[in-house]
Amino acid sequence: MVDNLDVRLAKLARKGDQRAFAEIVELYKDKIFHLAYRMLSNRHEAEDVVQETFLRVYKNLDRYDENQKFSTWIYRIGTNLSIDRLRKRKPSFSLDADLTESEGMDGYSLIPSDNRTPESEMLLSETQRIIHQAIDGLPAKYKTIMILRYIQDLSLQEISEILDLPVTTIKTRVHRGREFLRKKLEYKL
Repeated sequence: MVDNLDVRLAKLARKGDQRAFAEIVELYKDKIFHLAYRMLSNRHEAEDVVQETFLRVYKNLDRYDENQKFSTWIYRIGTNLSIDRLRKRKPSFSLDADLTESEGMDGYSLIPSDNRTPESEMLLSETQRIIHQAIDGLPAKYKTIMILRYIQDLSLQEISEILDLPVTTIKTRVHRGREFLRKKLEYKL
């Protein structure tokens, strides 16, 4: 049986302890936001996914299996909600589209600076923009796995549990996702 802070908080929240649920929210809100933002590339949609994730967690605490990792359970909820939003989107991709976001920021701009020169900063931000654009262009089944693996830094086993797919399928999709990115980036970098 898994016994850690998450499970103890889930047990308390299940019994109606609102402070325990608030601690769960505090522990996971940023992680779920970053996951959703990377998948959706839209701050407002990511915030909506975070809210919906915690609503579902709250409503379904009685369904949480304490023998599985809480993080896997909550990531599965957030990932599925993000995938649902991606599926509902109407394709609006244009090769001529302006690639800047309405907020003027992306996830990379949140990374603290390490005193780079203006020239290296420009090269790095352009490279990050190209990589971000390439990840955004992946088909959803690869995009989700690449974000969970390389941005959320989850293991293949954790991704398997979150997406309810065999580890071999995850390995295949990671490999194909990397190949897809490699081909896209060969032409841009």
